[in-house]
Amino acid sequence: METLQTIFSRKSVKTYTGEAVPQDKRDTVIKAALSSPVGMGKFENVHLTVIENKELLNEIDRNAAAFFGDPSRTPLYNAPILVVVSTPNQGNVDSANAAMIVHNMCLAAIDLGMGSCAIYGATAALANNADLVAKLNLPEGFVPTGSAVFGPTEATYELREIPMDKMTVAYID
Repeated sequence: METLQTIFSRKSVKTYTGEAVPQDKRDTVIKAALSSPVGMGKFENVHLTVIENKELLNEIDRNAAAFFGDPSRTPLYNAPILVVVSTPNQGNVDSANAAMIVHNMCLAAIDLGMGSCAIYGATAALANNADLVAKLNLPEGFVPTGSAVFGPTEATYELREIPMDKMTVAYID
């Protein structure tokens, strides 16, 4: 898939087949994360945690559902992999780093024919649960800042029309 085709067909996928992600595809998504730009080249300010353990995924999911006040929700959408991007969370640069990394992973997953979804609410819930954060074995001072789920899906990607008035755009000549 060409870059613009991937971008113009990107969507959040919230249904997964339950199949495991092949290691080569998982590694390619992680490579996309590792190729992300990071503010001032401070790669030491980013830590990735790849979670495939179903028990821990379920714990994080239940924690997020409780955080949202609806125990019937599945905020991780039963995806087989969650990648948590943690940073010292010192402001805009750390947030931007996490967003760039999450977006690169999502685009890579699409290119590989998998579903993906950026996860921020469940990440906030995770960051507020010290017991769960401890299970991530993060470097001292790091907190979950963003994350993404991905995995096999039956969803398809179609090029979509992007209206030029979708957002307000101001051109200054």
